[in-house]
Amino acid sequence: MPSYAWMYRLGLTPWERYGQVAGASVAEHLDLERAAAGERPGRALDLGCGRAQLTPELVRRGWATVGIDIVPAAIEAARRTDPDGATYVVGDVTSLAGSGLGRFDLFVDVGCFQGFDPAGRAAVGRGVTALANPGARLLMLAFGPTRLRSMIGGVTETEVTSAFPGWRLTGSQPAETAGLGWPMNRTAPRWYRLQLA
Repeated sequence: MPSYAWMYRLGLTPWERYGQVAGASVAEHLDLERAAAGERPGRALDLGCGRAQLTPELVRRGWATVGIDIVPAAIEAARRTDPDGATYVVGDVTSLAGSGLGRFDLFVDVGCFQGFDPAGRAAVGRGVTALANPGARLLMLAFGPTRLRSMIGGVTETEVTSAFPGWRLTGSQPAETAGLGWPMNRTAPRWYRLQLA
């Protein structure tokens, strides 16, 4: 897994570019989740929220949202960016079960899960399941397993579903890459939707 603390310090944050370039596509996926949530969307957890590029969008769509990231500087920036919307906490997404965050109806992971090894991915799956309300949903954007996997991560559909036993895959489709520079445009990203059975 890359050292995100160092990447923030050095200003190397290519994942933030994706949010800017593919904002309309991301919004479309969030709108689909909002429509599926019904009248009262409940609580959402943004896994690896970074500097709150996505978290406020969940709040705007009606979720009571918590953003979690392991990098304290990213959480500080998130709180400055979104002082009155979501709650932001420094925490490890591989140790969610003992986090005291409560239970959630929606989990959103844009580029976090893909960076872990199999043990880390399994830990994320266990933690998400421990915090999930019945019928909870997971929306994930992850790179595919390309030649760049050792450098930037990536997962197969099987690796996604095997980390979430008891969840049902309800959707899988290619993600938008138009306008992205190298290496992001070579990562074969996909959107995954899962629901707790």
